[in-house]
This record gives sequence, structure tokens and C-alpha cells, in this order.
Amino acid sequence: MKKPAALRAHLTQWVPDLAKNPDKLHVFIEKGRIASRYGASLAFEYRYQLQLVITDFAESPDVLIVPILVWALEHQPDLLFDEKLKYNLVNFEAELLNHNSIDLALTIELSERVLVKPVAAGYECEHLGEPPLPDLTGPTGWQIYLKGVLLAEGSE
Repeated sequence: MKKPAALRAHLTQWVPDLAKNPDKLHVFIEKGRIASRYGASLAFEYRYQLQLVITDFAESPDVLIVPILVWALEHQPDLLFDEKLKYNLVNFEAELLNHNSIDLALTIELSERVLVKPVAAGYECEHLGEPPLPDLTGPTGWQIYLKGVLLAEGSE
């Protein structure tokens, strides 16, 4: 599984307190399961809850959430685009330690696709990236036709 390490690296790069104190970030995998179906290959998918526990955190939780959203857009975009998932993107619990710091536990549902190919010595596993996102920017220009004749065109 590659996403836990990738998210840890991302957060320690973009969250100042974690960059200075990476030992405050603890990463756990919970409720892991394997999804697969009968087919031409042994491809499968890891599905799990990733729990991030940040101890003695003295910054706003916003400082964590924004980098997580940026990371999810590239590494788990279905969390933002799926109608069911986007309203339950990150679950959290917090313990208020004092007036300045908290212990914060964040839980994110993740999945990773693995392609399995037979090779001479057994099998080779390839961890696949996320499928490309649809282009949601819309058209970049316009044209008006009347009976196949271009009448006007422009760009935004």
C-alpha cells in the first residue's frame, strides 16, 4: 500500500508543525479489506480506513484539512466527486488538551488498485494510479452555425 506513505510525506511537507515535528503524526490502517472479482487476471483492490493521529497539535485544524483535500484531489478524487462520499470525506475526533493544543484523529476511506500479471517466476504486481479526472472546465470557445454555415465564433 502506497497511499499512507504518500499522505504522510505530503503532510510533513505542507504542515509547518509536522515538518518540524514529524513524530507527532501517527498513521494507522484500520478495517482493511481486499476486493476482487473473478476475471482474466488476479487484479484486486485494497480498501481501508486510514487513520491519522496528530498529537499535541497547536495549529488550526484547517492547516491539516486543506493539504488533505489537495492530496485527495490527486490520489483519491472519488472522495470529492462521488455524491455519497463527498459529504463524508474525513471523519475526525479531537481531544482538547489545553487552551493551546489538541490531539486530533482523522479517518479517511482509501482504495488502491493493483494489477497482477503472470511472469515466469510467478506474479508481478503493479500499483495503478487513479484514473484521469474528467475535464470539468467546459468548452474554451464557441461557434454558431446556421444550416452548416459558420456565422460567428469567439473565445472566453
